[in-house]
Amino acid sequence: MSIGMVDMVHNGGVRISAKADYAVRAAAVLAAAEPGVPVKGDAIATAQGIPLNFLENILRELRRSGIVRTQRGSDGGYLLAVPADTVTIADVIRAVEGPLAEIQGERPEQLHYDGAATALADVWIALRVNIRAVLETVTIAHVVSGELPMVIREMIADPDARTTRRR
Repeated sequence: MSIGMVDMVHNGGVRISAKADYAVRAAAVLAAAEPGVPVKGDAIATAQGIPLNFLENILRELRRSGIVRTQRGSDGGYLLAVPADTVTIADVIRAVEGPLAEIQGERPEQLHYDGAATALADVWIALRVNIRAVLETVTIAHVVSGELPMVIREMIADPDARTTRRR
């Protein structure tokens, strides 16, 4: 079952797509760069181990969304178009993947189930709320600085946070 940029995987939980992961990592590289100095696509690809062709497509999508801008010329490359502290991980993922949560191509609030599954639509809405609670809280600047918001630090401090659960 696909839930936007995440896939529910029966044996591993939630899986973030490579495209979403690469987009956030590329934005982080741009945020960490010297202000006003463009970064070449191949430098981002090399620094993060991202296939260059795939990265260029991602950077185009980030440019269309207004997160990234390009500078032409021999000293050209990519720059963040907006301050890193105003760009959330959710913004980046939405730019390359679309909505954070869709179930079979539908938004959770558009779903209706009958009988024994009636409450399932509410579960999908709650899942989206929790995805938003993380991805709309953390900015690219937080990632680059390593200074994650307190609510995120509290979540990862939970002894169960790094435990993989199996059936």
